[in-house]
Amino acid sequence: GVIGLGCEHVGLIDRFLDSTREYTVQRRQFGRSIGSFQAVKHRLANTLVELEKARSAARYAAPVFAEDPGAAALPGAVAGAVCTEAVIATAMEAVQLHGGVGFTWEHATHSYVRRALGDEPLLGDSRAHRGRGADLVRL
Repeated sequence: GVIGLGCEHVGLIDRFLDSTREYTVQRRQFGRSIGSFQAVKHRLANTLVELEKARSAARYAAPVFAEDPGAAALPGAVAGAVCTEAVIATAMEAVQLHGGVGFTWEHATHSYVRRALGDEPLLGDSRAHRGRGADLVRL
């Protein structure tokens, strides 16, 4: 379940990044799109890094589980920790970069944010997954 949820989180992060990039290109401030400001570019770049971290963790854990479910405990814990942390950070970033409109009923971003935050208690937060990973490697 954790690996499947991690894969879902990768999809959510990808959607957050796409919608936020589109919004920052369209939204204009001081006569130019806000996506042209360096601070916004850096925040979008950080979101892309979160996406790639989560994608890498999920893409490693899924085939390990498919081949040998018993061997997927550690990759699953890593994917759970990385993907859960990344989706929540990305969700908050998306709301901020949408200027708050992302959390209104008129915009779809709020539904994705609620999904990301609602998924956390389902199978554990990133701290619980890190603890499980530490137990597996006997730290």
